[in-house]
Amino acid sequence: MTADRPPVLARHGEALDLFTERVHAVRADQWDAPTPCTDWTVRDLVNHLTAEQLWVPPLLRDGATVDSVGDSFDGDMLGPDPVASWDTAAAASRAVFREPGALDRAVHLSFGETPATFYCGQMTTDLVVHAWDLSRAIGADETLPDALVDFSLGEISPYAEELAKSGLFDPPVEPPPGADAQTRLLSMVGRRDGPRAPGAAAVGG
Repeated sequence: MTADRPPVLARHGEALDLFTERVHAVRADQWDAPTPCTDWTVRDLVNHLTAEQLWVPPLLRDGATVDSVGDSFDGDMLGPDPVASWDTAAAASRAVFREPGALDRAVHLSFGETPATFYCGQMTTDLVVHAWDLSRAIGADETLPDALVDFSLGEISPYAEELAKSGLFDPPVEPPPGADAQTRLLSMVGRRDGPRAPGAAAVGG
């Protein structure tokens, strides 16, 4: 068992729990609300994260490639019950990452063969950032747990300059002087962690 295995699995589980908590907080009238992610509604955002979790079993358990999976998880993965669809996908992702030997494997991602530990860390960071997006969209508490912020900063910092080029996140913004860790993390991925603007998408009260 490698030394980094407990931390990455712990953080991954915490990130799944955080996003799940936010999904369960979405009101029926909020699924079409806008989010900080350009052109994505709340439903689009949750659908994106659901599809990401659905990729985990074929990539990590079955050794599939991006090409062999193809468009299996394109389009609407939420159906008539978005919360249940998320819960099912999240449970499957969690279970596969915790299988014996899972983190010793490699996965075939769009940019090549990658250690499963990196994949797990990448998935964790994506959940953390998008949990903030979802929180802002529905008016939930935007404070991210310190352990998840610190973990995500450690994951992103080595390749922060490449994020904007990848198209996965918006270009970074300059954090204010003396910014805390959460603000610095969000700034790296193009978010402004400040008061909501008048008329912004926070409709959750």
